[in-house]
Amino acid sequence: MSTTDFGYQQVDEREKARRVRGVFDSVAPRYDLMNDLMSLGLHRAWKAFTVMVANVRPGQRVLDIAGGTGDLARAFAGKVGPTGMVVHTDINETMLRTGRDRLVDAGLVLPTLVCDAERLPFADASFDLVSVAFGLRNMTHKLQAITEMARVLRPGGRLLVLEFSRVARPLQGAYDFYSFQVLPRLGRAVAGDAQSYQYLAESIRMHPDQESLKAMMKEGGFGHVDYHNLTGGVVALHVGIKC
Repeated sequence: MSTTDFGYQQVDEREKARRVRGVFDSVAPRYDLMNDLMSLGLHRAWKAFTVMVANVRPGQRVLDIAGGTGDLARAFAGKVGPTGMVVHTDINETMLRTGRDRLVDAGLVLPTLVCDAERLPFADASFDLVSVAFGLRNMTHKLQAITEMARVLRPGGRLLVLEFSRVARPLQGAYDFYSFQVLPRLGRAVAGDAQSYQYLAESIRMHPDQESLKAMMKEGGFGHVDYHNLTGGVVALHVGIKC
């Protein structure tokens, strides 16, 4: 039996996707509110920076993986205009429905698809940009997912990975206290779910650090990879250019 991490637990690889789905089924109704509370609104600045770095132009094709409640998809849709296309995807149907409803409320009807990033249902070289925000760490086979993202990008296309990462050493103590003492209590009070936010804190620690993810992206088919640390490394934006 092959195992993988689910937070600090080791579980059967076939079990992880089900458990992650359960986490997001639970948090979907309060996902955006919890993002605002637990990041003190900073997730909006992190995503705005991602959109700026993406520099999407009219007519381009964008694939938003683990798009959840649709923040990036909505921003990219405004950049590609009527001649471009943004495809909004997530492996979790509950999150995707929440995002689709928010997009429709904003006057946007985008192609929306439940799909697994490790087996993307798109042809080679279909997109100019692929984005994944706060989703890669939940994937069972990260290198396989990155390789798939490279496959669907055209040569010279870019992958943007916005993800929690390793904080600067002076912040580590305070960050650990917040993650393991404050965050689960906040999750219990606001979303009625402490366990999912305990998993969030653990999954961040199990995710590759900045340099390890950079190396993984190079192995997965990206010739040039750079990253930007945001908020002292609480999150990092990795940018890979396909060979």
